[in-house]
Amino acid sequence: QAQLVESGGGLVQAGGSLRLSCAASGRIFSNYDMGWFRRAPGKEREFVAAISRSGAHTYYADSVKGRFTISRDNAKNTVNLQMNSLKVEDTAVYSCAADSTDPWPPLDRRRYDYWGQGTQVTVSS
Repeated sequence: QAQLVESGGGLVQAGGSLRLSCAASGRIFSNYDMGWFRRAPGKEREFVAAISRSGAHTYYADSVKGRFTISRDNAKNTVNLQMNSLKVEDTAVYSCAADSTDPWPPLDRRRYDYWGQGTQVTVSS
């Protein structure tokens, strides 16, 4: 089993920034593509960003492209999501997830093997 624990969520004003972190344990972290998903109230979970096993490739949802940056440190077993220029519509519970399958990019949430419990991000106007 792998364990994923997110941190860094909170309340921020529109236009502000937050940095989410996800700490992984229990499996060989570098064997997994990592993704961030979010679920807003009353909506389905949606893909936000993904990073490949080596960190060489990234992929973003159109809604966050240019504002969010995903990164990983395989030596520390962590993946981060830097969120800038936040909008009210970014309000959601953000979860990290680990995917061991192919092909790239891992957009479908059903592909992921492990999930964190999520961290709340609230953007106020």
